[in-house]
Amino acid sequence: MMRISLMLVLCPAIALASNPKTCVTAEEATQVANRDVCVTAHVYDVVELADGTRYLDICSPETPDERCQFTIVSLTADRAQVGELRKYLNTDVRVRGTIQPMHGRSAMVLNHSRQLQGGPPKFKPNPVLLHGFTGEQSKPPVSDPNLRSQGGHRTFMNSHDQEQLR
Repeated sequence: MMRISLMLVLCPAIALASNPKTCVTAEEATQVANRDVCVTAHVYDVVELADGTRYLDICSPETPDERCQFTIVSLTADRAQVGELRKYLNTDVRVRGTIQPMHGRSAMVLNHSRQLQGGPPKFKPNPVLLHGFTGEQSKPPVSDPNLRSQGGHRTFMNSHDQEQLR
């Protein structure tokens, strides 16, 4: 009886583990703006601009540019974390990231190589939360009462409470 109940508990977990999250196509990605998804696409070309920004061209050569509504972008600042993209030329890729509207298209920013293995993008802090904070200052970035000294510069005994030594 114990084995049967154990199997009933473990079967849904095994079923979920064996069925990985499916990826959407590039065409479906245009419908899921501002969501973290996995996109599967074929890389037809890797385009690099003069400023170092790289694009994975996932539209076939027969598709006119105005009909290509999704792209994968890798910015110059992320080159070290992303690595070489030409190795993905003429291959199918699975990229995880957040779909964002960009210049009249939907796009995903590729800012870390782990995104190509289903991992999360590189963490970028919220600039609103960092307002007024720099790395050079000595105070903490938040005003936490637990980080302040409680009672100023008190010692173990106040000076007026000390006994006179004879």
